[in-house]
Amino acid sequence: MHATETLITPTPSAYSYPLLVKQLLLNSLSQYGEQEIVYRGELRYSFREFSQRLGRLANALSALGVRHGTTVAVMDWDSHRYLESYFGIPMMGATLFTVNVRLSQQQILYTLNDSRAEVVLVHADFVPMLEEIRAELPSVRHVVVLADGEPVPQTGMAVAGEYEALLAGAAPEFEFRDFDENTRAAMFYTTGTTGDPKGVTYSHRNLVLHAMATAMSLCAQRDGQRLHREDVYMPITPMFHVMAWGMPYIAVMLGLKTVLPGRYIAERLLELGEKEHVTFSHCVPTVLQMLLQASRSAGKSLSGWTFIIGGSAFSPALCNAALELGADVFSGYGMSETGPIVALAQLPPGYKPANHEEEVRLRCSTGRPVAMVDFRVVDGSMKDAERDAKSHGEIVLRAPFLTMSYANKPEASEQLWEGGYLHTQDIAVMGPDGFVQIVDRMKDVIKTGGEWVSSIELERLIAEVAGVQECAVVGVPDVKWGERPVALIVRKPDAGVTSQSVRDHLMTHAHANRISRYAVPDVGRIAFVEEIPKTSVGKIDKKRIRAWID
Repeated sequence: MHATETLITPTPSAYSYPLLVKQLLLNSLSQYGEQEIVYRGELRYSFREFSQRLGRLANALSALGVRHGTTVAVMDWDSHRYLESYFGIPMMGATLFTVNVRLSQQQILYTLNDSRAEVVLVHADFVPMLEEIRAELPSVRHVVVLADGEPVPQTGMAVAGEYEALLAGAAPEFEFRDFDENTRAAMFYTTGTTGDPKGVTYSHRNLVLHAMATAMSLCAQRDGQRLHREDVYMPITPMFHVMAWGMPYIAVMLGLKTVLPGRYIAERLLELGEKEHVTFSHCVPTVLQMLLQASRSAGKSLSGWTFIIGGSAFSPALCNAALELGADVFSGYGMSETGPIVALAQLPPGYKPANHEEEVRLRCSTGRPVAMVDFRVVDGSMKDAERDAKSHGEIVLRAPFLTMSYANKPEASEQLWEGGYLHTQDIAVMGPDGFVQIVDRMKDVIKTGGEWVSSIELERLIAEVAGVQECAVVGVPDVKWGERPVALIVRKPDAGVTSQSVRDHLMTHAHANRISRYAVPDVGRIAFVEEIPKTSVGKIDKKRIRAWID
């Protein structure tokens, strides 16, 4: 007998539906065409007008020579222009390059050249910096200025025009044709601990499937820690960073009112939240801390506002502070190379915590995998660690929306995907219920006295001390012990916390066998600082901390 052919042969007239970014607009335009997009509370227009502006953008870029495969770089704050670029540029078959404007000038120069960007859309705030490096950008043919309603700044660069003026002179009709869903749609650069920044690339297929899988998980909850059609969305993660966690695509796909805040100023974010009735956002812990401080100072509540917190460890102390102000907060996990969201710490359906501390622990955990993610915690032999919430291993992943390679870096790409799984370099444990908790980054685990000490766990415990606003723990070389932990702490205003009180608090946990005595820093290795170094996206920069201590 011959095996039966199981491949489907489509009839000649059947439409083969590619997973393209433009498809995310279909439902919102047909059902929510009058929904609003708002910029800084000053500019607002409908989804239907958004669609017309996408056509104008595509025509304006086409007039500048943008074609299928062209890379267009964007240097802007969170704006309606950025949202238009998220859609209009990839829908042409071009590549959107979201430039991290917080990198150093030399790193921005490197990324613009490595991406081979041909057109740069640049906010007036960044024109002076771009002007300084313009002569070193051989691939850039055109510069478009985003002037925010102000006069175009004086510059020695040749400028193709101002964004709004170019759109006003372009037709709103543009034929966004079909093409291969594996076409590169977007890229950005992630800075590692060594070497040049690496270009992370995503196809249309990646972006669409990430939006669908994440929306499925966010919307599946009956109540709490969820997203729904009546939410008002405002990103507070920069739109240059991992596509704002992919959330703008989800918001538009669902037809949500979308509020773009521009540059992050705490008072403005609170004002927009109140005025526009924002109910859903996402941010890193440092931005949440900033919002909480501003809320307390203004005597305002965050009730009715849900936040996904990611980028770095979410401490129970910060979670409690947010809950006290009425916010619904929970962790999200991912990295630049993973789309990024691959896990969410949503409370399980019907969940009844044993106590408040247990609920906070779950909200602050790494969470459980979102739909379509093959999420494993493995040992050095790629064997699954026991699901006992104790056995450590590295998180490795497979999903239909992970980056498949770094731009122009084949060796780093192979290292990322060694053995057919994406290696995160995050050390974690998994419980019987599927909830995951990251213990530390491979490079941040402190090896002292023959034991592994989690810097994240130490930071969590130090944050419990009254008067501690923020802290970071790193390991430093030690002749006797191999490494010893060093803690940097930012005090709350007028707080009386001391190095001895921090050490005494940690020692109570050591005596109770909750942490090793080797994990407790000496008094002389507990220092108070005005601020803790951060990366360009608000994460604690342990690389800089180690260099500073050395």
